[in-house]
Amino acid sequence: MRWFSVLLALLVASVVYLFVMERDSLLRFAGMDGNAPEDVVAETVDETEASADDRVSVVVMASTARLIDNAVQVRGRTEAARQVEVKAETSGLIVSEPLRKGAMVEAGQLLCEIDPGTREAQLAEAQARLAEAQAGLPLAQARLTEAEALLTEAEINDRAATKLIEGGYASETRVASTKAAVSSARAGIESARSGLESATSGVQAAAASVAAAEREIDRLKLVAPFDGLLETDTAELGALMQPGSPCATVIQLDPIKLVGFVPETQVEAIAVGAAARARLVTGTEVEGKVTFLSRSADPVTRTFRVEIEIPNPALRIRDGQTADIAIAAAGVTAHLVPASALTLDDGGRLGVRLAIEDADKGVVAQFAPVDFLKDKQEGVYVAGLDTNVDLIVVGQEYVTDGVPLELTFRDGPATQ
Repeated sequence: MRWFSVLLALLVASVVYLFVMERDSLLRFAGMDGNAPEDVVAETVDETEASADDRVSVVVMASTARLIDNAVQVRGRTEAARQVEVKAETSGLIVSEPLRKGAMVEAGQLLCEIDPGTREAQLAEAQARLAEAQAGLPLAQARLTEAEALLTEAEINDRAATKLIEGGYASETRVASTKAAVSSARAGIESARSGLESATSGVQAAAASVAAAEREIDRLKLVAPFDGLLETDTAELGALMQPGSPCATVIQLDPIKLVGFVPETQVEAIAVGAAARARLVTGTEVEGKVTFLSRSADPVTRTFRVEIEIPNPALRIRDGQTADIAIAAAGVTAHLVPASALTLDDGGRLGVRLAIEDADKGVVAQFAPVDFLKDKQEGVYVAGLDTNVDLIVVGQEYVTDGVPLELTFRDGPATQ
């Protein structure tokens, strides 16, 4: 049977050769040369004209632009609203039982307590010195009052002696004596005032010592600065603390923050108070409002920090989770088109093909570039088109600009 296959192949090759290479000779042999009947020629001309007027059938959807809420898309993370590492301000051994990480704490709750040592005795000593200084204050005041009285008496005697010497009833020695008494009284006042100031300073110094001793005792108890969650264990019983030694780390997760970095090209579209929503890597969707927008760009990335506050009463959202954030911005006019209708031109630009009216050819295809805004389950939103367009949704890949079209409307010409 092999020779039959070879013979058949030779026969097919001969027929193809005759139709391709010897077509004119074959037509003349069949009687279809240039002197063919007029009806045959006319039929051929009609077929040629019909071929030139062939239109490509496409499916078109009438689309009307609508105003949509725009959103700035940001990649970010969750961040605790507050996080503080509570540290010791004085030295000593821990005498309190430790709290374990994960425990909830309230503002003012004791976290670590340091052994007071001799601090209470130092406070008692400072209080005794204060009492002693306060006791000496009235005596200094009394001395000042006595010195003022002596000065008054010396001035009266000096005036009396001056009048008596004018009448010849007193000697110059007496006048000199009264003036000396006045000077001595004034010096006594200055001395009494210095004593009073010294006593007052002593009281203030003793009070400062008492306050310092009390403050030192207050530093023995390290408390939670706000309601939150222990991220670490508190310091272990018997541990030696030094100034700056960590006692525990407390974080606040309700509310929690979403932190993202906005490009400088989109920062003008965001305002404090704008609504925002996010999807975490766990699939959880949350909503909140913008509470902070940085006025200073990161010197490396040229982006601006934005913070969004999110309620987190159940503490399901953790610090440091990745999130896709969408921040509401001013609305824009856009078309909702099927994703399959998008195509690329020869230059690589993203766009769609439209059916437009042409004065000579009727309805023809035309490429229109678009700006991608966002996608939805129903399609994608694009901008850059006129308000009302006829969008080719089937067959756009088989036509180019200027190709005549035969339209079939999908779902009728009604707008979206």
